[in-house]
Amino acid sequence: MSRVKQFGAFWYDFVVGDDWRLAVGALFALGLAGVIAHAGHSAWFVVPVVVGVMLSASVLRATPKPPQ
Repeated sequence: MSRVKQFGAFWYDFVVGDDWRLAVGALFALGLAGVIAHAGHSAWFVVPVVVGVMLSASVLRATPKPPQ
């Protein structure tokens, strides 16, 4: 494997990791905060709220369901 592919594979694994949805959610949160800040409003709360919601959803997806 070439060094360029190894470098790309490292960064993909580092950023995406086990759940691609968390990476997309983080990018969404940063983009939304950027749009809000560009409009002249305070956007400090956007990233923590979105990341908290995404992490909660990830934990709920990973929690095994009890048998019925």
